Amino acid sequence: ETTEMTDREEAEIQISELDLLSSMFPYEEEFIVTDQLALAELKHYVENDSAEMPSSKVQFILTVKPEVSNASMVEFSMACALPFKYPTVLPEITVRSSFLSRSQQIHLNSDLKTYLMQNCSGEPCMLSAREWVKDHAIAYIDKELSASSVTTSNSMPSEDTTFTRLWIYSHHIYNKQKRKNIIDWAKELSLSGFCMPGKPGVVCVEGLQSSCEEFWSRIRRLTWKRILIRHREDVSLESGGHVEIQKQRKFSTLEEKCFDAHGARGNHMDLGQLYHFLEEKGCADIFQMYFGVEGH
Repeated sequence: ETTEMTDREEAEIQISELDLLSSMFPYEEEFIVTDQLALAELKHYVENDSAEMPSSKVQFILTVKPEVSNASMVEFSMACALPFKYPTVLPEITVRSSFLSRSQQIHLNSDLKTYLMQNCSGEPCMLSAREWVKDHAIAYIDKELSASSVTTSNSMPSEDTTFTRLWIYSHHIYNKQKRKNIIDWAKELSLSGFCMPGKPGVVCVEGLQSSCEEFWSRIRRLTWKRILIRHREDVSLESGGHVEIQKQRKFSTLEEKCFDAHGARGNHMDLGQLYHFLEEKGCADIFQMYFGVEGH
């Protein structure tokens, strides 16, 4: 019996901490729960004695801007997930920023984890974690700067010598913020391709494998009715250089393509136009993977 009690208590603490965060950070750009379903399940579990344990953990993103005069542009995002046993166990947090190199990011996250292990076990600690990031993260941007990045570029790990193209399928894409994210993130990660909003939604991104995977992990964390990778292409690059990458691209930038079906319902795209667009780019075979029919 006692264990049941503690599960519920833990869930209650999680709910009250999430409530606190949303009252302190009312704007989505500061705090956003990316998995509303998990949050609803958690609340249901707390309010109903007969409810099952939730099936997935609550995930959210905190965005932190350090208060440093010369770093007005810099921001860090903390992607967080609360394990069911939190706060008995530590939260899962990954801090990212476009200003951090890969090794700086690894270093920062491991120091944050150490800080939490030493200071926060058993207590709700999202605010302490956020404070720590706010006070310390900026210092990692300058750590082991140029010297290490110069050496690694000559001996890049093999993952960065693969060119990848992802063909993503979504039940629909209407939301303006999502459409903006798709374009902004592709730009930030040097990916090209296209996004076809409407129903169904089609997104194609191409570029370095690690960048495509980062793009997919961000996109997937948004709330979707249904989203999946329909097809993936990987090409090993001889040298992994910029020229090699450009040679592989079928698209020049990432743009939104609207193949309007002449106001059929304003949102259903003309798949014939999509087919011809793909054919022009030498990707006609993909059409069949998406829609299971021959185009023309």
